Amino acid sequence: LKLTDEQVVNFFEEMYLQRRFEERAAQMYQKGKFGGFLHLYIGQEAVSTGTAAALNEDDDIITGYRDHGWGLVRGISAKAGMAELFGKHAGCSKGKGGSMHFVNAEKHFWGGYGIVGGHIPIAAGLAMASKYQGNNRIATCFFGDGAVDQGALHETMNIAQLWKLPVIFVVENNGYSMGTAVRRHTVNEIVDRAKGYGMKSALLNGMEVFTVYE
Repeated sequence: LKLTDEQVVNFFEEMYLQRRFEERAAQMYQKGKFGGFLHLYIGQEAVSTGTAAALNEDDDIITGYRDHGWGLVRGISAKAGMAELFGKHAGCSKGKGGSMHFVNAEKHFWGGYGIVGGHIPIAAGLAMASKYQGNNRIATCFFGDGAVDQGALHETMNIAQLWKLPVIFVVENNGYSMGTAVRRHTVNEIVDRAKGYGMKSALLNGMEVFTVYE
């Protein structure tokens, strides 16, 4: 992959930071130090790290409510992220967003989105804006396996392919939609959804940072 030693070390450091951040967030949540919901990104660090390294800094990223890791790889400091969880003004969303709404617009990270699948059409909108402006950016949209059965996914994939929008849809499949196993809510292989729209698709090992990067 022609990665330097420094890049490989950076991969490790970014994944390690995400894991330790989430562990401490879980600890504080269990102690009742902050309210709302807390959806951890533990186990998915290779996806955010590998993707962020492969993208240009001005490519757009939008994700669902497991967004802490994405914020950290797109320039939100651990302090600003933790302050957000505690509802502090020093947080990345000034304490108003909480766990599900980390944002760093300056780094083209358009945040976590609290409604399952609700951000998928927004990703297509970001891609449409880039195509219209001719700035050569791409939009990347990340969501869990639970969002693949939302109508918004199919409507968006259809229009994205029809208009040839520069957008990548990524399912971070951890096997469970909250507490429901994939086999209980989805009839076919998730990756095959792309075939219905003539999209390029691939099944990758999201636990391997070098595979994600490649």
